[in-house]
Amino acid sequence: MSDEDTVPGNGADAKDTATPEAEATAAQADAGAPPADAASEICRLEAEVAAMKDKYLRAFAEAENVRRRAEREIADSKTYGISSFARDVLNVADDLARALSTVDDAAKADADGPLKALLEGLELTQRSLERSLEKQGIRRIEPRGEKFDPNLHQAMFEVPDASVPNGTVVQVVQAGYVIGERVLRPAMVGVSRGGPKGETAAASSAA
Repeated sequence: MSDEDTVPGNGADAKDTATPEAEATAAQADAGAPPADAASEICRLEAEVAAMKDKYLRAFAEAENVRRRAEREIADSKTYGISSFARDVLNVADDLARALSTVDDAAKADADGPLKALLEGLELTQRSLERSLEKQGIRRIEPRGEKFDPNLHQAMFEVPDASVPNGTVVQVVQAGYVIGERVLRPAMVGVSRGGPKGETAAASSAA
């Protein structure tokens, strides 16, 4: 057999005939890189983790809002839960005030014996009742001399008076009360009419 008929061996010559794709795959395996299907699975799992994290944060925020609403409702219940009862007590306070107003200062000064003791007892009861209301967060509104505020006052009539700014409370028919930040009962008042506007009066007094 001649040298031309020699068959190539399977050694180094066979290695040289490997394709580029096979070489790339072998290099990827040697470097420890994950195959394409593993990379896509990692991406999918990361997306699921991000979605679960977002759901958790939303649920946590909603739970926090519910907790805060519950705290506000509990606080409001403590502050305003006695509103109906307080209005009934105000009627008693009004009756006491009317009873005392029927006796003028001269008659009070001349009172003696049981009548004097009765008047002093009524005044003491009135002061004690007002202190009890204040302890429950109920405050009295006495707006005489103040600017009329429809949120706190109820106008019953107008009083012609050019000496005070227009819209000033010049008479209180019935005292008002607030509980916390809410009006329990508006003050019934008489309001001035015919005077200068509030802005004009303020400017003149400043000058």
